[in-house]
Amino acid sequence: MAQEEAQKSADVVTVATTDKEVTVPAPVPEKEVTAPVASAEEKAVPEKEEKVTSEEAEAEKSVPVKEEETVVAEKVIAPSPEELEKKALEEFKELVREALNKREFTPPPPPVKAEKTEEKKPAEEETKGEEKTEEAVKIEEKSSDDVATEETKPEEKSSDDVAPPETKSEEKAAVPATEKASGAEEDGTKTVEAIEESIVSVTPPEETTVVAEPEPVEPEEVSIYGVPLLQDERSDTILLKFLRARDFKVKEALTMLKNTVQWRKDNKIDDLLESESGEEASEFEKMVFAHGVDKEGHVVIYSSYGEFQNKELFSDKEKLNKFLNWRIQLQEKCVRALDFSSPDAKSSFVFVSDFRNAPGLGKRALWQFIRRAVKQFEDNYPEFATRELFINVPWWYIPYYKTFGSIITSPRTRSKMVLAGPAKSADTIFKYIAPEQVPVKYGGLSDDIGGTVTDAIVKPAAKYTIELPASEACTLSWELRVLGADVTYGAQFEPTAEGSYDVIVSKNRKIGLTDEPVITGSFKVGEPGKIVITIDNQTSKKKKVLYRFKSQPRSDI
Repeated sequence: MAQEEAQKSADVVTVATTDKEVTVPAPVPEKEVTAPVASAEEKAVPEKEEKVTSEEAEAEKSVPVKEEETVVAEKVIAPSPEELEKKALEEFKELVREALNKREFTPPPPPVKAEKTEEKKPAEEETKGEEKTEEAVKIEEKSSDDVATEETKPEEKSSDDVAPPETKSEEKAAVPATEKASGAEEDGTKTVEAIEESIVSVTPPEETTVVAEPEPVEPEEVSIYGVPLLQDERSDTILLKFLRARDFKVKEALTMLKNTVQWRKDNKIDDLLESESGEEASEFEKMVFAHGVDKEGHVVIYSSYGEFQNKELFSDKEKLNKFLNWRIQLQEKCVRALDFSSPDAKSSFVFVSDFRNAPGLGKRALWQFIRRAVKQFEDNYPEFATRELFINVPWWYIPYYKTFGSIITSPRTRSKMVLAGPAKSADTIFKYIAPEQVPVKYGGLSDDIGGTVTDAIVKPAAKYTIELPASEACTLSWELRVLGADVTYGAQFEPTAEGSYDVIVSKNRKIGLTDEPVITGSFKVGEPGKIVITIDNQTSKKKKVLYRFKSQPRSDI
């Protein structure tokens, strides 16, 4: 009993704790179970993960989402148009430089005829070799036929002369037949090998081609509008024109530049610039001419479409092509007179197209020629128009323009267009061009009197007076124009001294639409006073008056 109680007490182990005693059964000594012991690192991992998750939760609580979004928005800054333009220009210049190094602006020369004759010789040799191989094949076929006949002959003899023998004799006879057939096959293979040897000997030996190393090519030198590409700042101004014409798409701008260079070579523009104008040049100059500048300093080029009605000048295609060559020559001269030294320089034109008495839509061939000519200028002189003014536009052209489009196809150029009917043409011109810079034909003043032009408005059913002072003896000269005419004009001299009489310089007279548009006058002043000009407008529409004057000392006093 004492031993059993000792074993029971050994089977139970007591664990003392601070509060209670817990009895835990002791493990069985027969079966030992080893539990996996976690390493120190594995114990530390959950603690770290708990710390990280707690820190992230605290960070999310402390930093709101909106503040993160505002920080990101502040970092993203869109590039300015100037920066985009500069970046596109640098990319474009690299492509142009690469094209110049590879000489891509000059197309490869056409193949020479001598090369074709040299190519024929190997072809003839190939045909001869083919004929020889055909002959060899024929020889081979003949030899195979001969072998076949030799094989069939012993079989024919054995079938006719020999009676059906016993089985043993048949087996004996079969053995020499197979030996003969094998011998014939050996003869055939020998003949085939001989033919192959003959064929191999006929074929010419392979030529060893030595690949020569390409010689270094010097970069190509290309000039356009008299400016060499990539040489100075002028080239940048020209390249920017091609970039703008293609909405800063660099590869498309490079293609356009290559096409322009090729067009100039094909049409020999540099030679055309130096060539003499023909007899028709004086008539052509009435149609298209450069005169003055606009308010921003751009050269203005005027074109009169009414002159296309002249049948002597434009009766056939040959005369139309003469005009086109002359027009390209004028354009090239005007372009080379521009300043390309900086992007801020005035390197473009203002075009004024006069549609008074222009050909009707019935003359389709003439309008097709005009469209082709305008297309050539758009493609080969890109972004040279800062503004397009169409004046005296007839009523039928405006709906045609809205329905079928304009003779100008470039969207960028069309955005610069301004259309004005006959009543608004002069006001439209004076909006962009100062009156003293406008030819008389288009509402301006003559070049006889210098100085700035003053304009004024004459109200309906009212009079307007202009005073030109003279403080001493001198000669006063003036010129005046009333847009729309249909007014009464008069001028007189009024001396300053009391008791002096007024002097009538010009009696009152009616100025109509068919009269001379510019009114000029002069008066020799012998004493201080003033010239008073009166404009009487009795119509229901307001009128615009343009005038200027100058004073010169008298030499006869």
